[in-house]
Formats: sequence, C-alpha cells, structure tokens
Amino acid sequence: MIKRYITLGLTISIFVLGLSACKVTKTYSTPEFAGTDSLYRAETGDTDTTTIADLPYQELFSDPLLQKLIDEGLQKNLDLKIALERMNSAAAQLRLSKVAYLPSLNMDLSVADNKQSEAEANFPPELNINTETQLYKAQLSTSWEIDVWGKLGSAKRVALATFLQTDAAKRAVQTQLISAIANNYYLLLALDKQLKITQQTLQNRIKAVETMKALKDAAIVNGAAVVQSEANRYAAEVIIPDLKRSIRETENALNILLAKPGNVILRGELDGQNVIADLKSGVPSQLLKNRPDIQQAEFAFLTAFENTNLARTYFYPSLTLTANGGLSSLTIKNLFDHSIFYSVVGGLTQPIFNRGLNKARLVMAKAAQQEAYYGFQKTLLTAGTEVSNYLYAYQTAQEKLGFRVQQINALTKSVDYTNELLKYSSATNYTDVLTSEQALLTAQLNGVDDKLQKLQAVVNLYRALGGGWK
Repeated sequence: MIKRYITLGLTISIFVLGLSACKVTKTYSTPEFAGTDSLYRAETGDTDTTTIADLPYQELFSDPLLQKLIDEGLQKNLDLKIALERMNSAAAQLRLSKVAYLPSLNMDLSVADNKQSEAEANFPPELNINTETQLYKAQLSTSWEIDVWGKLGSAKRVALATFLQTDAAKRAVQTQLISAIANNYYLLLALDKQLKITQQTLQNRIKAVETMKALKDAAIVNGAAVVQSEANRYAAEVIIPDLKRSIRETENALNILLAKPGNVILRGELDGQNVIADLKSGVPSQLLKNRPDIQQAEFAFLTAFENTNLARTYFYPSLTLTANGGLSSLTIKNLFDHSIFYSVVGGLTQPIFNRGLNKARLVMAKAAQQEAYYGFQKTLLTAGTEVSNYLYAYQTAQEKLGFRVQQINALTKSVDYTNELLKYSSATNYTDVLTSEQALLTAQLNGVDDKLQKLQAVVNLYRALGGGWK
C-alpha cells in the first residue's frame, strides 16, 4: 500500500512539474511613461532632489494653532477613518488569498438510522432479518487545488495590489486633509483681516459723514456731498454681513474636517503667518514615490494586470486532489475495530464549452487593464500640472504683493490729499474723495487676497509634491 502511494505521489509530482513548465501568466513591470522627466519645470535645477514634500507638516506650518487643528483632524476625520476601514477589509481579503494555497480539512461525525419496510423487502416469512440498521461514521476529508497555471498566485497578487491601493488611498486622503485644513485656516484668517479692514473703514466713513455735514453748514460743500458720504458709508457697511457669513461657513467647513459640531475655531492672525522662502520642488520623477494618488493609480493598474492573468488561467484545466478516510461501523462498539475506510481521488477539469464566458472574461479584463493604464497616465499628467500651477501661483502672488503695497500707499495719499483739497479748494468735489476711498478699500481687500494666495499656494504645492503623509 505504501509503495502504491509513493508511486501515485511521484506520478502527480511529475505531471504537475510538466504542466508548470507551460507558463500562462505574465510578469508585471511598472508602466512606462515617456514624459515623466518633464511633467513640470523644476525651478531649482534638474538635478536638485531636495523637495518640501519630505518636510513634516509641523516644519512647514509654524502656527501652533494650525498644527493643533491638523493633529485633531488626523485623529478624528471621518474620511480618514473610512479609508482605514477599507484598508482593514482589503487586509482580510489578502489573508484569505494566502490560505487558498493550503488544503482544506473537514471532520464529519454522523449517525444514520435506516428502516426498510418488510413488505418492500419481500423476505420469506421464515427468515428473521432486522430491517432497521444504524450506521456510525467518523471521517476526515481534505481537498487541495494545485496551482499549476498560477491562478491562486494571480488571485493573491490581486488581493495584495488591492490592499496596497487602499493604503495609498488612505495616504492620499491624509495629504488632502492636511491641505484642506490649512487652506481653510488661512482663508479664515484672511476673512478676519478683511472684516477688520472693512470695520475700520466703516468707522472712518461714519466720521466722514459728520465732517461733510460740518462742511455743508460752513457752506463749503453742498447737500449732494453729504448724501454721497452717507452712501459711501453704507457701501462699506453692506460688505460686513457677507464677510461674517463667509467666516461662519469657513468655520463650519473646518468643523466638518475635524468631525465635530460647529464651534468657534481658535486661530491666530494673518499678519503673523510665515512661510518658508525657499520652495524646493525636487525633480519630476520624484512624484512617482511621493504622491500617494500616483501610487494608488499604479496599484489599480497592477490589480487589473493580475486580473488579466487570472482570466487567462480559466482557459486551462484545474487539478484537484481530494481524500477522505475514517471509521465506519453498523454498531458503535465496533467503530474502532477493523472499520477503517479511505479514498484518494485526483481530478482534472478542463473547460470545453462555457458559453464564451472565459473569452468574455479575458476581453473585459484586458479592457479594464488598458483603462487603468490610461488612468495612471492621466494621474501623472494631472500631478505635473498641479505642481506647475502652484509654483507659478506662488511666484505671481509674491510679485503682486510688492505692487499692491505701492498701490495702497499711493491710494492712501490720494485719499488724504483729496480730503484736504475738498476743504480748501472749490475745484475738488466729493466725487473725487469717493472714488479714491473706494479704490483704497478695494486695494486693501485685494492685498489680503494676495497674501492668502501666497499662503495657499505653498499649501497646495506641498500637497501636489506629495507632502503630508510621511
């Protein structure tokens, strides 16, 4: 009997080795993209690999209140928690794919009672035969599919790629979360600053109304100037409710990111925000390892690639070994007395006609793989475009800030001069004052927007380069 099993084992091993020589799956390699080195124009030189993406966010954002908000968001944000649960699910699926290599083992304990009708048996009356019997059985059964064509291997690699994809997705959510919290925080500071400027302007214009009334009483200006000054006051006052509404909405947006009910957000001031002056962008090829969404897109392609491999294996036979054995007896007392039984079966299943299912499965898998490849290319191009846009946004904001200071200084002098001329020269009317004051307020509010653009450009560039998850 032992010789028989040895011979059977050798035969199966030789057969499996012979089939394994016929490889039907393909080996994965990272998809090539010709434009990787020119995704964006690196401002620091083609060979400088220093990038702000390697900085922890605590070094990029010096405001301790902003750091606290980001820490809170990383602990409580619901999108991040959802991404983590998806990772847990994918990890469980990966564990399942690993145990698929192992044979299954089942135990069965059973008792069967069988009763046959005497009339149906039609035994002679003189025979005293018991027509009721019991069968006691204890057995173990096992089944093992031999991975000849790489089906189980491909399924395992699909599960692994899916897990890595969810991990990259979680890191992408984290970078987006840090960016969203910082951008909303800076927006909140900018709105505070604009509200403060507008409220101060309103106080000045309230005083201007009183001044116009006094000048009218002194017959220096007419009633039209008084009415115009009042309209100018209300033009500033009407801006304030919109600013307050925007502040409340921005606070609510931050509270959603922090996964808590609407509360007042503790914050600093816009003028106290400093950003690093030297924005290193590295080289374009670094995006492949720094940007989680690019990694996610590649793992999606890897998943589709292995699914195509899996679809190919369905065209080939599957080899399964099954065995069962145990004890069986008509009486419980004889169960362990010469009641052993066993069977070993080797099965080969070859699909012959399956209604085109296997062919359709392969066509669908190839189409999904090509789609994933195009998605990977698009993600790369999008990443490069974002880096280029935010680099340039920072540069233009920096330029505008210098010009804006000169504009505000000039308009401030213009307001002062026209107000003085109004008192002593009949050649000046209140329309000149009104025009210069409106232009000054607009320039001051736009100056806040310029500072906000600069801050947010740094935040967005940090995310675009892949910062925030390390």
